[in-house]
Amino acid sequence: MPKVVIPETRRQDVARAVLRIVGRDGLEHASLRNIADEAGLAIGSVRHYFDSQAEVVIFAMEELCGRIGERIHGHAERLLNPAAPCTRPDRRAAVEALLAELLPLDAARREEAVLWLAFTTAARTRPELRPGTALLHESTRRLIARVLEEARRVGGVPGDLDLGLETERLAALLDGLALGMVLHPDGVDPRAALLILRRHLRDLAERRSDGGDGT
Repeated sequence: MPKVVIPETRRQDVARAVLRIVGRDGLEHASLRNIADEAGLAIGSVRHYFDSQAEVVIFAMEELCGRIGERIHGHAERLLNPAAPCTRPDRRAAVEALLAELLPLDAARREEAVLWLAFTTAARTRPELRPGTALLHESTRRLIARVLEEARRVGGVPGDLDLGLETERLAALLDGLALGMVLHPDGVDPRAALLILRRHLRDLAERRSDGGDGT
């Protein structure tokens, strides 16, 4: 009896092959031939499910975004679900755990950060990748804004906190740490990165209204 192939499963297999190639060799090596070889398929099989190399790469990006989003969703639900309120110490720990998911603190998250850096860098000269990179960029900032807004609502940060400014400041901190940890893994280690994030969150919580920028 012929083997039944579920199209979506095969497409996901191909996407995983793309991510392995990009993580190991770089996006420039993700040709249809190399993707087919990595997935253990004939190149015609890959073309059966995708019209072009660009379509394969975009689908792989979407799979990566889904993986990151699924992991973060559980943390966000615990923190932002009004039906399950946290105590203040629990909330601080939940905020830290949620935002730490955006840092390459272990092998899985480092792999994701390496992949995302490859896609983001390539998007500068490959317009077809820009919508995907822009979506995650904006999604990250919306998530940070929600976290800070909820913290302000429950009194975890000052009521006059400039949410727009602090969202960008915290996003810049996370982006900078992630970039440094990927490009210079012997520089900032995971424990130091977590301490930097924790200190930033503590400083936000302890800031007092001064009618200015908090300095």
